Amino acid sequence: MNTALANYNGDVIAWANEQAQLLRAGQFSQLDIEHIADEIEDVGRSEQRELASRMTVLIAHLLKWKYQHERKSSSWRQTIKIQRIDTSYALKKMPSLKVNFNDAEWMEVVWEKAKAQAMSETNLDIFPENLPWSVEQILNPDFWPEA
Repeated sequence: MNTALANYNGDVIAWANEQAQLLRAGQFSQLDIEHIADEIEDVGRSEQRELASRMTVLIAHLLKWKYQHERKSSSWRQTIKIQRIDTSYALKKMPSLKVNFNDAEWMEVVWEKAKAQAMSETNLDIFPENLPWSVEQILNPDFWPEA
């Protein structure tokens, strides 16, 4: 069994360090090309998961803001602001992530998770079936849904 493959399956960090050393040394024939390709693709998936996570938290807090208006708090406001800032920054640095907003399945998963999170945190089951706001509204720092 090739050493790179053994390291990949046993300790991905050691494997990654080894692959970086091989690349820098120009020892291309010793590289574990298939796993390197997998890891590069996974970087994109990781960024997509991060964006989905941030959008889920943001939408859940917007739902709480709208439907539990009597319990609005500075903590909720801060969470909404931070998620908007972090999401906008990620989109600025990686504009190709915006394509996710046009993926109906991706948006549906984000919406369902946000709704589930808001239901869990509020004990309310009154949220709309479909996402009531556009992505532009969700990310707009001046948008605060009213009850």
